[in-house]
Order: sequence, then structure tokens, then C-alpha cells
Amino acid sequence: MDTPDDVTALLGATGYLADEELATVVFLADRMQRPLLLEGEPGTGKTALAEALAQALELPLVRLQCYEGIDASQALYDWDFPRQILHLRALEAAGSTGGVEEAEKSLYDERFLLARPVLAALQQAPAVLLIDEVDRADDEFEAFLLEVLSTWQVTIPEFGTVVAATPPFVVLTSNRTRELHDALKRRCLYHWIEHPGLAREVAIVRSRAPEVADALAQQVVGVVQQLRRRDDLLKPPGVAETLDWARALNHRGTTSLDLASAAATLGALVKYREDGDRVRQALDRMLTP
Repeated sequence: MDTPDDVTALLGATGYLADEELATVVFLADRMQRPLLLEGEPGTGKTALAEALAQALELPLVRLQCYEGIDASQALYDWDFPRQILHLRALEAAGSTGGVEEAEKSLYDERFLLARPVLAALQQAPAVLLIDEVDRADDEFEAFLLEVLSTWQVTIPEFGTVVAATPPFVVLTSNRTRELHDALKRRCLYHWIEHPGLAREVAIVRSRAPEVADALAQQVVGVVQQLRRRDDLLKPPGVAETLDWARALNHRGTTSLDLASAAATLGALVKYREDGDRVRQALDRMLTP
């Protein structure tokens, strides 16, 4: 990725269409070896960017899904306790003469180490590490991430220090359910992903769902763009929902959007009952001749 244009081309080959600003910040994150923090509404392509990067660069994608209560051990490592017990029994059966200290030391061999996502990314580097929905985690977990992202290494007391030979390309995503701490933000390059405009969203549908007829893609995107301008939806549809809806209509055999097919496939577009009622009323006005 020697230029932002290279980023655009590489991502485009996977079906991910990045605008100039996003391609530039990805290029800079790669060159500066800085984590990339992506914020935006759900469904705008934050997670998909990390997946596309891994595919384009032919690197392993390691994903850490954050949630309330996640701690460092669930992101770093664990020990395979059942195998350790079997190992001890095998030593006893073999009449090992190494002594207690030697037996304890053998329990913490790399073969018993279960690498969780962050450690796995350091071990497999170069890799793409996706830390998804980091805003769901708590302050302590943010502090842990900040330490790892600053040094690209972790220390396991019983094993030693694992250092990434090459820092992984780190993508953090946030739906902004809460504000992240400034210390973590300062460590990252930042980009807010907006919903695409009509022309780019049509291009995305054509790229990611080429089986959908052009006329239907235009109609679907036109309706979704109008729905996003409403201020009464609990969750306006994102690009992911646009793609799902276009594919659902195509599977149904629809080539031109009409009220009956739109209503029948609405579950691919909206995910709240209240939104479904409002969207049905809006579709009735938009699609009724």
C-alpha cells in the first residue's frame, strides 16, 4: 500500500468501496504503524473494512468481540487445564524423576498455552487484529488495550514476554454507545464513517451483490436513502441492511420494487417492530402509484 490510491484499489478488489478520506487514513495507519479507530452508526462498514483489509493483504484476520465485563485474560491467554492435568498424570505414570519444580515448569510449556485474540495476533503477525465494539468494554479493559497497543508485547508470568515481530494492523470499531478515553484515542488514528451517498451506495450494492439487477439496486438504495433522512426510526438502516434487503428481494425473484415485495422482505431492512410500522407507512406513500 504505497499510496492511498493503492488502498482504494486493493479494497475495491474485495468489493469494499472506500472513499478518499478513508483510504488515506488506512494508508497512514499502515505507514505509521498506528491503530485505526473507526466510529460511526451501525452498518456503515466498520467491521467490513477490517475483513476487506485482511482479504486484500492476504493476512490472517484475528477478531476480538468486546462486551460488557470482558477482561484482559479473555483477550490475552489461558492455560489448557485439562491437558495440564493429563500431563501430570503421564509424568506420574512414567515415574518422572525430575522433581516437583521440574514438573511445575513443564506445565507452562507453550503447548498448553491457549492464545486468545490479542496474543494470537502478536504471535501471527503480520496480521489484522479487529477489536470490535470497543465501546462495550469498560475503563479497565481500555487501559489494558492501551498498554498492549503502545508496546506490541505482552508478558505472561509463567511463560515470558511475547513480542510481535511485526506490529499487527489494528482496527478498533465503536458504535459510540459511550465515549472512549482520550488516552486510547490519542494512540490511534481516527475516522468517522458516514453513511454513503446515493451513487456510492448503489456502487456498493453492485459490487457486493452483483446478482441484483441494476434497476432494483437503484430503487432499493433510493428508498433506504429516504428512510435515513427520517428522525423517527430507532435504528435507521445501514449499508449492511441495504445489501441484505437487495439480496432478499433478488432471492424472491423481484426485479422491480413494489409495495408487496417490499413489505414481504421488510425483516431484512428493519429490526424493530416500531420501525417496521413506520417504514410500512412510508413505503405505502413511496411505492403506491
